[in-house]
Amino acid sequence: MSSATDSRGSERQTPSGGPPVRPGRTTPTPSSDGRLRGVQAHPELGSVVLSEEQIRRRIGELGAQITRDYAGRDPLLVGVLKGAFVFMADLVRAIDIPVEVDFMAVSSYGTATKTSGVVRIVMDLEVDVRDRHVLLVEDIVDTGLTLHYLRKSLMVRGPASLEVCALLVREGLQKEDPDIRYPGFKIPSDFVVGYGLDAGERWRNLPDLRVWRSPK
Repeated sequence: MSSATDSRGSERQTPSGGPPVRPGRTTPTPSSDGRLRGVQAHPELGSVVLSEEQIRRRIGELGAQITRDYAGRDPLLVGVLKGAFVFMADLVRAIDIPVEVDFMAVSSYGTATKTSGVVRIVMDLEVDVRDRHVLLVEDIVDTGLTLHYLRKSLMVRGPASLEVCALLVREGLQKEDPDIRYPGFKIPSDFVVGYGLDAGERWRNLPDLRVWRSPK
């Protein structure tokens, strides 16, 4: 699967097939019925890739690790819109030390599904990151194009440190190790929606992560 960046968010996906999900540090057991709270079966929604409980549990683990690693340092969490907004909201509540938050939005193609290969910032930070311990929060990393761009953009601003927390890392698409300090789950190449991730701005509100099936 190739990747692109949405008009106000981090890396997006372009559909293709792939093997079963493999998580970063946990072993997911997708629910058998695939039911969603308050959402009936829809032809665009396929199998559950990660359940609501699996996501909740992994975020708790990430929050505990970040709490330990940043004790006494008051980190600045930078969320990449739009896709990371749900993950960011849950992650900050799982961290048991004072944190500050800010957001960025980047674009490489608008509403299309293929990246132009040129990333640009469409909404920048309000907070000065100089001498701050910055944690960049992404929803999904595909090729790593957006992540590479954001790292370069933030490093020239002089942070004390810069690390990355990504809920999803798509395996096999990065030309080099993306060096993600806090990975959530490794997933294959299925196009997925839910928990902040969309298909044409739909399905961000699903509580779990599901395979998306393109309408015929």
